[in-house]
Amino acid sequence: TTRRRAQSACMAAMLRLQTIVGHVACAASSAEHSTAQPNLRYTQDETARDILTAEQRSFYEEHGYLVIPRLVCPELLEAYRRRFVDIANGDLPKPPFMTVMRDVATKSDQSGEHAVTKLQDFIEDDVLFPYCALPEVVKYVKCFTGPNVLACHTMLINKPPGVGATGRHPLHQDLLYFPFRPTDTIVCAWTAMERVHRDNGCLVVIPGSHKGQLLPHGYPDWKEGVNKVYFGVRGLSDAEYERRVHLVMEPGDTVFFHPLLVHGSGENRTAGFRKAISCHYTSADCQFIDVAGTLQEELAKEIDEMFFRRTGCRLPPQEYHMLWKFKSRLVAGVKPWDD
Repeated sequence: TTRRRAQSACMAAMLRLQTIVGHVACAASSAEHSTAQPNLRYTQDETARDILTAEQRSFYEEHGYLVIPRLVCPELLEAYRRRFVDIANGDLPKPPFMTVMRDVATKSDQSGEHAVTKLQDFIEDDVLFPYCALPEVVKYVKCFTGPNVLACHTMLINKPPGVGATGRHPLHQDLLYFPFRPTDTIVCAWTAMERVHRDNGCLVVIPGSHKGQLLPHGYPDWKEGVNKVYFGVRGLSDAEYERRVHLVMEPGDTVFFHPLLVHGSGENRTAGFRKAISCHYTSADCQFIDVAGTLQEELAKEIDEMFFRRTGCRLPPQEYHMLWKFKSRLVAGVKPWDD
């Protein structure tokens, strides 16, 4: 109804205002930093109190995400962009363990930057992986993970023009992919490499959804097709969907978000590209779990099929965590377990 749409628009406007207020302070500001806040669940007091303001910690606590403006410099973003183009064009060999992904709707005659939608697992790339260890990024990561930090999942994501609706990523929770816990010491850093907005497929989040549980996921019923392992939350209510907020970001802006935050992204309707670089982190003190018999088992089986096609080896659900151990890298502190 018209009244319902007006209420939804009002709520979205209020959330955007809260986002601006919550994110305006950054490391370079002279704002007073937070003192001990023992009731905060989602930030680590030992590492957060001298980095985040009280307002920033409260915003993440309530909404499950936090944007830090202009965190990564333009020179590094350009280096990452050139590396992506060189690998996508075949001008550089693909580093070990990296997966070069194409959209399901990519035409056979498309190549290079227009065809490649993701470089995944760039742990052995000497240009891209240093992003994960940038001091300006890791100091914020520690606010959520604590002092011992593992980089566990790396992606450079590209939305080329002309791909269409299959370039969307359905609303989902990242925890579905991760066989390690505790949940609250996992965080993603996602950096815009160019201006991202609704027209080119910015991130969309449902504020506060990180306070819930891991939800059932599956492939969405999209007539245009869905990319491999692009699972989405099943049974999301209209009321929850209407609470979504679009994150418009400038180059270098970095959003940190919780692994239970429901989020996704839209299609790129512009004539340009939309790129972002991201890394998921967890505490190096984490515990790896067996996903057999859980909500994560279906996805683990899909990844096993992909792993088998690439390597000829099977990765059953009870050994799914071994893949994540293998591709995790220590970027700060110490790691209590052997490789």
